[in-house]
Amino acid sequence: MITNGFTYIAVLVFIAALLVWLQRYTKSKFFDYAPPIVLLYLITMILCTLGAWDMEATKPAYSVLKNNLLYAMIFLMLLRCDIRKIIKLGPKMLGGFFAASVSISVAFIATFAIMKGPLGSEAWKALGALCGSWMGGSGNMVAVQAALDIGEADMAYALVVDSIDYSIWVMFLLWAINLAPKFNKWVKADTTTLDEVSRRLEEDAKSNEDKATFVNLIFLLGLALVISAFGQDIGAALNGAMPFLDKATWTVLLITLSGLIGAVTPVGRMAGSTELSNLLLYSVVALLASRASFLELTDAPAWILAGFMILAIHGIILVLLAKIFHLDMFTCGVASLANIGGSASAPILAGAYSGALVPVGVLMALMGYVIGTAGGLITANIMSLLA
Repeated sequence: MITNGFTYIAVLVFIAALLVWLQRYTKSKFFDYAPPIVLLYLITMILCTLGAWDMEATKPAYSVLKNNLLYAMIFLMLLRCDIRKIIKLGPKMLGGFFAASVSISVAFIATFAIMKGPLGSEAWKALGALCGSWMGGSGNMVAVQAALDIGEADMAYALVVDSIDYSIWVMFLLWAINLAPKFNKWVKADTTTLDEVSRRLEEDAKSNEDKATFVNLIFLLGLALVISAFGQDIGAALNGAMPFLDKATWTVLLITLSGLIGAVTPVGRMAGSTELSNLLLYSVVALLASRASFLELTDAPAWILAGFMILAIHGIILVLLAKIFHLDMFTCGVASLANIGGSASAPILAGAYSGALVPVGVLMALMGYVIGTAGGLITANIMSLLA
């Protein structure tokens, strides 16, 4: 069992490196069905389940690196972004986001109606808090918990579901990227604007990049880490002065603003941001998966089942809405994760499609934070009528 924090990080990065190397040099068709980023998530979860590392001993290393690397990754990916092109996705982005939000609310209500026997008639409170989290992030969960005066014992069930079910949903959405062309064809989604925006952003990035030199790489890495560090410090200060947004949301706003400003300066035309952001993407995915154990499936099985039922109903409704309104896979997937995962996951999924589209994930996640508390409370009140 690994107890050393550095060894824990080294193993995670090596697994990511090995999977990317195998795809590149074996050219196996297997990776068409199981991309390295999905295998990384799955393998890391399995190792966590087998107890490959001590969770408490390695927690400091995880806590220090996860958010720091995540914010640095978002900044680097945003350097390839021209917000003027992203704005063209506005109407479809909004439609996809609210389709995901409504389907999540309906899924919670339907699941409580079906599972209130095993869960208990008072489970609507904890489910309401979980709904707040799955409409924008943990900050909303805390707000709903306070509003409904939910005890810590009841919240423990919601936290278990928020951990294990969410982790598996992230892995599923990453895997589903390969199905995007077939899905888009089936729902008759018009991806012309999305493809054009993505193509132009990628072309802009390629035209600006010649060769990733040592000078470029060390400058961009140093800049990204400094932006991440000071962004979190300023975000914490802003949260103290203006607590209507939590620290994470203030930080994401600052990092996003920094990236968008950097994109229109000579820094945005420096080679190396693509390579560095991909390196950080795989590192963050490995860190996230390393704290999710399949053994948690045995904790409160009725609640775990309820969580999967919510995700299944949400997914089915979202697919039906996609079919009716011709929404593409990218919009549906990122909208879903912007609600369920918030700013920690939506940019990661968007970046897995295309690094140039990370701002879509950031913007959707921010919308989720805005509506999450209200959405959770409204859903909870509807569930209370069924109790």
